Order: sequence, then structure tokens, then C-alpha cells
Amino acid sequence: MSSVAPSQTPSNFSVIDGIESQSNVSPDTQNPTTTQPSTTGTSNKTSIHVTALDGIVNVNSLFTMAIFIGFSLTVPEAGSAGHPASCNARIETVRKLIVFEVVSFSFFLFSSLIAQSIKLTINLLNGLDASDPHKADINSSFLKYGLFGSAIGSVMGCMFLMLSIVNFIQVKLGVFSCGDEPVYAVVTLVVFVGSALLFYITTSIYAAFFM
Repeated sequence: MSSVAPSQTPSNFSVIDGIESQSNVSPDTQNPTTTQPSTTGTSNKTSIHVTALDGIVNVNSLFTMAIFIGFSLTVPEAGSAGHPASCNARIETVRKLIVFEVVSFSFFLFSSLIAQSIKLTINLLNGLDASDPHKADINSSFLKYGLFGSAIGSVMGCMFLMLSIVNFIQVKLGVFSCGDEPVYAVVTLVVFVGSALLFYITTSIYAAFFM
């Protein structure tokens, strides 16, 4: 007599009470493969960068308004604060005041245009990703040096604005050799504004290159 070999059932079939049933096992489960998500460029959460750029633009706008107010008050005859005629600032001081204000305005405009350009680029790239509207595939070096350049423009604008205010004090209160008031005003301006600029430069360098 010949022996009958037991039938072999495939691995994806099971026998329950004499009834074969096929198990729902996908080929992907039988042969698992690991896939790594592909990334293009450098992905950054850019909402904080947009907020920082908005802050730079707002500060630049405030200082630009102060510059135009200074333009309207640079006439020596209209602004003497009761000091003698011998203490009036020379015409060269008024000319320097106007030059410093123009240079300061140029730096503020430079800083604002860079900030607006980076912000426009971020917003356009954010619009390409519907799943995460606050993430843009933007080059980190472009973002880093762009923010730092915009901050440097603001710092230079503040420095020339401070120099223009020094000349403005001499036009309104008299030259430094004619009283203590101009000296006190200039010392206060240089100490507080200079300290703030130093802190701002240090923070900008740390945020741009070490964070």
C-alpha cells in the first residue's frame, strides 16, 4: 500500500474545523522594509523668524519717523533755547546734522528692505506646505546672514542717528563750551544708547551664529 503524504498548506492559509481560510497578510508585512523620509534643504520652524523680522521693521519705522521730525527742527533760528548768540552752533554743525540724518535713514531703509525680503521669501515657501504653514525649506545660512545683516543695518542707523542727535543738541541748547545742559544731555544719550547698542550687537551675534 502506498502512503498518502499530508497536504501542505501555504503559510497564508489556516485550517479551522476542516475549512481552509486565507489570512489577510499583505506582502509588505511579510517582507518589511524600512524607509527613511527624504528631506530637501533645511527645514526650520520659521514663525519665530517672521516675528523677529516684524520687530526689526517696526523699530526701523519708529526711528525713521524720528529722523523726519528732526529734519523739520534743524533750523537754528527757530530752535534756540534761550542761550546767547555766541553759543549758537555753526553752520557746519547743522550741515553735519542733516548728513547724519540722511545716512541714518539710508541704513534703516537698508535694514527694513532686507527684513521684508526675507519675510516675503519665508511666507512664499510656507505657502507651499499646506500641512505645516509655519515651516519653510529655506537655507539656514541665507536666513542666518540675512537676519544678521538686517540687525547690523539697524545698529548702524542707530549710531548715525545718535550722532545727529548730538549735533541737534548743540543746535538747540548751544555748543558744549557754553553750559552744562548740552554736556549732560550728550552724556546721558551716549551712555544709555551706547549700552543698549552693545547689548543688541552681542545678542544678535549670539542668536545668529551660536543658536
